[in-house]
Amino acid sequence: MNPQLIGIEELTGTYPFDIRQSIKAMRLNRFFWQMREAPARTLWLENRSAAYDAAKLTAEERTLVDNTDWLGLVRYGVCFFVLEKFARVVKITNLGMYASMRGETLDAFLKTRRVPEAV
Repeated sequence: MNPQLIGIEELTGTYPFDIRQSIKAMRLNRFFWQMREAPARTLWLENRSAAYDAAKLTAEERTLVDNTDWLGLVRYGVCFFVLEKFARVVKITNLGMYASMRGETLDAFLKTRRVPEAV
């Protein structure tokens, strides 16, 4: 185990992205990274099965994507920065992802922020 991660399990809501997670989720990370390219976006929007087949995604991975299970994807080992690429495809902002990860609506999430003009 990475010595920098000792005790990490005691930090609720912390999901380290290390080499093990990176390798486990490599297919998904590559799939989401490709979403910055128009052909990849078009393929997913028009034929999800073909896009998943091309990326060799497992049934579990396909379900995580289909459900836009942001927190599940992070727990699985997907890098947040590639999730941002996919979020734009499904027309979700970063704040929308954060709210979803907390199990909240965007409006409820914004009320927890210290930005007076956000509510």
